[in-house]
Amino acid sequence: MGNYVNPGNSGFSRIRRDIYVDKSGLIGLINQTIDTPRCLTCVSRPRRFGKSFAAQMLCAYYDKTCDSSSLFDDLDIAGDPGYEEHRNRYDVIYLDMTGVIGEASVMDVVPYIQRNIIRELRDQYPGLDVVEGFGATLANGTQKTGNKFIMIIDEWDAPIREAGDRPDLQKKYLEFLRSLFKNSGLTSKTFAAVYMTGILPVKKESSQSAISDFKEFTMIKPRQFEKYVGFTEDEVRTLCREHGRDFKKMKQWYDGYGFRNIQSVYNPNSVIEAIRNDDFDSYWTQTSAAESLMGYINLDFDGLGRTVAGLIGGVETKVDTKGFANDLATFRDRDDVLTLLIHLGYLAYDERTGKARVPNEEIRLEFAKAIRQVRRDDTIRRVQESQRLIEDTVHGREEAKKDSMLPALIIELKWNKSAEGAIGQIKGRQYPNAVKGYGGDILLVGINYDKEAPAGKKKHQCKIEKYEKAR
Repeated sequence: MGNYVNPGNSGFSRIRRDIYVDKSGLIGLINQTIDTPRCLTCVSRPRRFGKSFAAQMLCAYYDKTCDSSSLFDDLDIAGDPGYEEHRNRYDVIYLDMTGVIGEASVMDVVPYIQRNIIRELRDQYPGLDVVEGFGATLANGTQKTGNKFIMIIDEWDAPIREAGDRPDLQKKYLEFLRSLFKNSGLTSKTFAAVYMTGILPVKKESSQSAISDFKEFTMIKPRQFEKYVGFTEDEVRTLCREHGRDFKKMKQWYDGYGFRNIQSVYNPNSVIEAIRNDDFDSYWTQTSAAESLMGYINLDFDGLGRTVAGLIGGVETKVDTKGFANDLATFRDRDDVLTLLIHLGYLAYDERTGKARVPNEEIRLEFAKAIRQVRRDDTIRRVQESQRLIEDTVHGREEAKKDSMLPALIIELKWNKSAEGAIGQIKGRQYPNAVKGYGGDILLVGINYDKEAPAGKKKHQCKIEKYEKAR
């Protein structure tokens, strides 16, 4: 066994000894791609969404130098038709790219990988014919061993993120991946399957990706991998029941992501931490992504600050996700920034409506903390915008509000009645028709004041509904 070639099953064995949710069905999806034109899979997820756990699981299942039957016989994958056929039958190449960067400088990433994989292959297979090309050497390895490699790359995009201001280093790394996975003859000869995981989808270069043959499954389109993005509601209910935790609080704090066929998806790391600590809190701050949130939402794109303010207040916003360049530096407009926040897990995205929202209490706290750290000049600009809005309203300048990214508000005030009654009046008298040409969302706001309460103790009730426009 080695660090990069056939690393064994110790990593997954440690995972099984802790609080564990069975996600082994993912293996069945990868088994279906083995030795097919679909053998290249890239799954992107936010930090702390179980990417490394999945990579360790795949290593333990495929690595032929160990027997992992005791780790999998009681899991869902054991009922898969291909379970015995593929379990512990392959040489595995495993790269944890964050670990590689920890050992080598970003400038030396590619040579470091090549040196260490070749050294470990020689150790495990003496007499391996090492030739000039790295890919050709791997192909020689398959001839010597009699079977192809399963390659697993965890945090594939770490070098892209680390070399953010060095496009030359990014290009060198992408060319390395391209040499392995864009050469159809070499790829089919060498790899039975490849599984890459990272925060970002495959990096786009010019009009096409450097490694575009990968089938991608993202936070925007997870497709058949959607049940493996995080914990489902049934899984969280079971955990709460087994460990005596409050399910309603768990849902409030960590639910909020959803996909086409699964409406409730929970942040897995945060759920596990809340169970371990018996404490509902934001565990997002433990990720390095949290440190850069303010930098993204403070970018000077038209309407971005107002959009973020609306998101924090519970308003959904339309996002065009198609133009994003899949990196942390190339932003053209607010849609690119919001798309990045979806990939980072700060926003949940509804593919059916094309809208994003802040998913839960944990993320709302992170946004609120980031906003409190906003630059002073940006705060002044927000105050000035608010003052202009009031002035435009007083002077009846209707056109001045046309560029607002926020929803239109229809407000009805009542004395000593009810907020619900105020909403009913808005609907009954068809007030929304007055703004039926408005392209954005419309919120109905009913407010009732207690007129008889003494000064300083007056209370009010408020009800807010999103107006559903006629289709």
